[in-house]
Amino acid sequence: MNKMAGSRLILLSFALCFLAPSLDASEGDADPTYMACLEQCEKSGCVGEKCFQHCKFSSDGKPIDGPWYLQEPLYLKWKQWDCRSDCRYHCMVAREDERRKLGAKPVKYHGKWPFQRVYAIQEPAAVAFSAICLALQFHGWITFFILLNYKLPLRPDKKPYYEYTGLWHIYAILAMNFWFWSAVCHSRDVELTEKVDYSSAVALIGFSFILTILRTLSVRDEASRVMVAAPLIAFVTTHILYLNFYKLDFGLNMIVCVAMGIAQLVIWGVWAGVTRHPSRWKVWLFNVGGVLALVLEVYDFPPYKGFLDAHALWHAANIPLAYLCWSFVRDDAEFRTLTLLKKIN
Repeated sequence: MNKMAGSRLILLSFALCFLAPSLDASEGDADPTYMACLEQCEKSGCVGEKCFQHCKFSSDGKPIDGPWYLQEPLYLKWKQWDCRSDCRYHCMVAREDERRKLGAKPVKYHGKWPFQRVYAIQEPAAVAFSAICLALQFHGWITFFILLNYKLPLRPDKKPYYEYTGLWHIYAILAMNFWFWSAVCHSRDVELTEKVDYSSAVALIGFSFILTILRTLSVRDEASRVMVAAPLIAFVTTHILYLNFYKLDFGLNMIVCVAMGIAQLVIWGVWAGVTRHPSRWKVWLFNVGGVLALVLEVYDFPPYKGFLDAHALWHAANIPLAYLCWSFVRDDAEFRTLTLLKKIN
């Protein structure tokens, strides 16, 4: 039914896998000027003339009531911007200003490009686009629900004729959950938000893989669906538990994401080649857009004006793809419903 869902998750899997090295050492980390700035900031709580009020020191230079990086008021703790984070950020900004004056190109620090904060938001463009994708997923889900329950004929028991209704409801919930945590993670990337973001993505990719198999093979019997879904659910659950409670292994996660994504692409590709679905043109249009969006992930470049990088543009590319995806889902629901009614009559 929805090659778009499979392709969408392939793009998602690549996106998450490219985010994986975010904690690796980068060129900016080893910059002597940057390292000296960090060392000075850890001693004084200041970068140049800018000092952080939540880094409290006594007159002899010793931290008050414990280590300096623990002296954060509650209104700052919820943002997770502590003294250490502020030192890193402002030292990075200062160093990048110096590099720009010398004509040097931006470099990554702690695995990330030098973004400009906006109201304590780490990557404002990615957050904004994630929020829009979340809204579109919700809109697509609601319009799908209205179509099934108020516009298309219902069975005598008031249930939709469309056999994959429940599966798409679950998909919508998982997709909205992912985009929500994507926005949160790009607002402030810490270990907790990163784990939840990765877990949400793997859950979405895994369920999409299940949905891919069930729809392309037209599996309608509940017992058969359970036989298909059970081992995949067990695998995805085990992988999520491994990432959260044993090791956040980015390399392994890359393999898992890409494997499930490629499998879906192959399955939907075969299905699209043999189907006579009246809206299959939307599948091909989605795939073209999906490939172009994937290029944005492959072609990594520093953020323009400190805001718009390749990954943020990937988020933006998902906006029309989300709309197109749910458009096809609604078409498929209508097509399958009318097909079943013709068989009954």
